[in-house]
Amino acid sequence: MKARDQRDRTRMLSVPALCLAAFAMAPTASAQLAVSSNDTKVVNVDGVNRIVENPAPDNVTIIDLGVSPPKIVGQLNAPGSVVGPPQSVAIAPDESIALVVASTRIDPSDPKKTVPDNKLSVIDLKASPPAVIATLELGVSPAGVSFSPDGKLVLVTNRGDGTVSILTVNGKTLTPTGTIQLGDAKSGPSHVAFLSDGKRALVTRDGDHRISVLSVDGAKVEDTKAYMVAGVRPYSMSISSRGDLAVLTNQGGGQGDTDIISLIDLKKNPPRIVEQHSVGQIPEGASFSPDGSHVAVTIQNGSNRPKSHPSYNDHGLVMVYRVEGGKLALAAEAKVGGWGQGVAWSRDGKTLLAQSMLDKALDVLAFDGKSLKVTGQIKVPGGPAGIRTVEK
Repeated sequence: MKARDQRDRTRMLSVPALCLAAFAMAPTASAQLAVSSNDTKVVNVDGVNRIVENPAPDNVTIIDLGVSPPKIVGQLNAPGSVVGPPQSVAIAPDESIALVVASTRIDPSDPKKTVPDNKLSVIDLKASPPAVIATLELGVSPAGVSFSPDGKLVLVTNRGDGTVSILTVNGKTLTPTGTIQLGDAKSGPSHVAFLSDGKRALVTRDGDHRISVLSVDGAKVEDTKAYMVAGVRPYSMSISSRGDLAVLTNQGGGQGDTDIISLIDLKKNPPRIVEQHSVGQIPEGASFSPDGSHVAVTIQNGSNRPKSHPSYNDHGLVMVYRVEGGKLALAAEAKVGGWGQGVAWSRDGKTLLAQSMLDKALDVLAFDGKSLKVTGQIKVPGGPAGIRTVEK
């Protein structure tokens, strides 16, 4: 598609389509796994999203982020979707299982359209090769999914019906136990994230522009009715491992205006928005580094628009902010592939993976605390739409 000098020099790692159900190699005990959910149903052609005719199955790529350069260690089929925030994937704290939700599927009565889905796939990461071991049906258009810090509870936002699903975890078995209604079906709960103590969770609602606060007591989860208001269409969210801050993206009105990310002070009760930063067009994914010292944000930057659009750019962005005294300061940024989705950090905070739907690839970036640069690219069999690692 587009040419970028810094990416012309990168080394390409590809996955043949015939390997969709097989593993290149088994992950090692010291691996740090990143799981990418890839949507094969939707492509962007000159700024217009189109449904693929007779698409291959949606799939999942498993990457070892603990080695340099990161390498693919597995591939399997599982339904997913680009619709919704890029936290449509979650990994258990012990890396035993991964969860992938699917908010859309091809309409069986009209293959040129998509309709809401309701699937959650449970992937056994310890099996050889890893495989889907269960498929659960949840609410309408499940979008964001997270494990509790102890791994015993899972929450899933159902963006199409205004609910959050509650599931208990026993080993590799998930059991739905109830739902929480948040507003009406148009409230659009997009992502849910547990605070580090496991006693509260936050839910972004892009339909009515709120961030809800949930209380968590074992398997009992309730809406406290407390909420925050950040920007227009709060979307993806990440919690610092230090337990003091959360960051969220606000997708805005989609007209080419500059949009914002918001910082939440979790020490306040209830939590409160304390800072906003202008980041450009449509911030999509946000992720704290494992030590909580930095935040990475993917910016679509007009790359998903027609080339004739006045707000078009031929690249996306990854922006990394430094955490200083409870505030954010821009540390570095880099040009990456278009229609960006999620971003994930290596444990040492030196390597990032940034998803590009347009390129059907993950850019590999190196970060030294001051500079950020693309050093490689990992091709995947579909548009990478969601990505997570274990979050400490």
